[in-house]
Amino acid sequence: MNTELSKLYPTKMWEIFANICDIPHPSKHEEKILIWLKNWAKDHHIDYVQDETGNIILRKPPTKGYENRVPVVMQGHIDMVPQANSDSTHNFVTDPILPRICDDGWVRATGTTLGADNGMGCAAAMAILIDENIEHGPLEVLVTVDEETGMTGAFGLKPGFIKGDILINLDSEDEGELYVGCAGGMDATFEFEYNIQLTPADMKGYEIAFTGLKGGHSGMDIVLGRANANKVLMRLLKKAIENCNIRIAEINGGSLRNAIPREAFATIAVPENMSSKFEELMKTFADTIAKEFAATEPNFAFSLKPIETPKEVMGTECQMKAVNLVLAIPNGVMRMSDSMPGLVETSTNLAIVKTEKGLLSIANLMRSSVDSAKEAVGEKMRAIAQLAGAKIELEGGYPGWKPNLESPILKTMLQVYENKFGKTPEIKAIHAGLECGLFGAAYPHWDMISFGPTIRSPHSPDERVNIESVGKFWDFLVETLKNVPVK
Repeated sequence: MNTELSKLYPTKMWEIFANICDIPHPSKHEEKILIWLKNWAKDHHIDYVQDETGNIILRKPPTKGYENRVPVVMQGHIDMVPQANSDSTHNFVTDPILPRICDDGWVRATGTTLGADNGMGCAAAMAILIDENIEHGPLEVLVTVDEETGMTGAFGLKPGFIKGDILINLDSEDEGELYVGCAGGMDATFEFEYNIQLTPADMKGYEIAFTGLKGGHSGMDIVLGRANANKVLMRLLKKAIENCNIRIAEINGGSLRNAIPREAFATIAVPENMSSKFEELMKTFADTIAKEFAATEPNFAFSLKPIETPKEVMGTECQMKAVNLVLAIPNGVMRMSDSMPGLVETSTNLAIVKTEKGLLSIANLMRSSVDSAKEAVGEKMRAIAQLAGAKIELEGGYPGWKPNLESPILKTMLQVYENKFGKTPEIKAIHAGLECGLFGAAYPHWDMISFGPTIRSPHSPDERVNIESVGKFWDFLVETLKNVPVK
C-alpha cells in the first residue's frame, strides 16, 4: 500500500483507495479485487451478499436513534479503465497502480489511469462502513462490476437484492455539483471486409504514429474539442493515397469504446520514387494538424519511421473505401441540450479502428439524453454502413436517467451543502452513462442522486483527483447521511 496516501484527509478513505490501487481491477478482470473486498468485509465483521453477476452488497445497521431514517444505498463500481502511455510496460491484469501525491494538490498515477473513477467512490462508501463515529440510518453499499465496458453489473441487478429506498451514486467528478440525470448510450460496430494483395515491387515500408493527444472520457470530455487520433490518421492516409499512391498494410487506432482515442498507428508501403514526396507531405500535414489543434492538443506528436516493407497490403479499391468509411462516420458533439444550457445532448465517439486478416473493425459509442435522438444517430450509422458496403451491429443500448427536480434527497442535500459550505451546489445532468439509468428499471421507486470529488481526464493516463475536493466530498457525504429524512 502507498503509505503516503494515508497522510491525506480523510485517512481511512485514502487508505482504502491505496489498497484498491494495489490490486489489479481493469474491467472484465475484477476477480482479485472482489475476493479482497469479501475478505475485507469478513475482517471488519460486515455482512455481505454477492449476486450471480458479481455485484456485492454490504450492510450496516443504523446508529442508535437513527432506526427510523429512510434506508440509503451508497453505490460505486469497482472496475477501472486500463489506459497507459505508449511507452509504458504496465500490465493492468497483473501490476498495481502506482499513485503519487503531486505538488499541485492532485493525486496521479505513474504513466497510467489512476482508477479514481470509481475507486474513490468505493473507498468512501467502505470507509463509512468502518467508521463508528458517523451517524446514519440503515445503510447498504452496492459495489457493481464491469461498469466501464458495458454496465454488466447494473444490467444484471435483480429486483429484491437491495432493501434501500435512496440511492447515492458516488461516481460523479465535480465537487460542488449534484447530478440528477445522465445520458443513455449504444454501441455501433462496423465490419468492412477487404481483399489482401501482395505488396508490389519497389515499395518502401513506413510506420506512421500519432501520439500525445489528450484523449479523455468520451462523454464528459467530448465537448472540449480534442482531436480524435483515428480521424486525424484517416485524413492523412487519404491525402497520401491521392498524392503518393501509398498502400495500407495495417491500421491500429484507439483501444476503448468509452475513451477518446489518443493514439493511432498505420503500417504502409510507398512507391520508392514517391518516398521523398510522401515524407514532405507527411511533414506538412503534421504541421497543419499541430496548428489546427494548438489550443486543445499542445503535446501532439507525429512520427514517421522507415521499416521493412510489409509483404501484404489492402486492395487499391478497398483501401480508399475503408478510409472514406472512417472519415464519413460522425464523431463529436451532435447536438447541445435545449433544457440545460452547456450540456451535450447527443454525441458519438469514433473509438477504435483496427485491421486484421482482411477485416476492418470500427467501434463507436453513441450517447444521448434523448432516446429518440440516440436511435436517430444509430440509423445514420446504419445508412453509412449500407452506402459503404459494410456490416453494422447496433447493440449494448442502455437508458438515460431522467432528472427529477422534486427529488427529496436532492432537497436534503442542497440544504446540507448550503449549511456546511455557505453556498448552493449546482444541479446538473451529465453526458455520461451512470448506472442510475439502469437501476431505475429494477428499482423504479428509488430516489437517486450522484456526486463525487473533482476528477480530471478520466479514462486517460492524465487522470487525477483533487486532494482538497476529496475532503469536502467526504464531509458532505457524512453530513448527508446524518440528515437523511425520517421514513
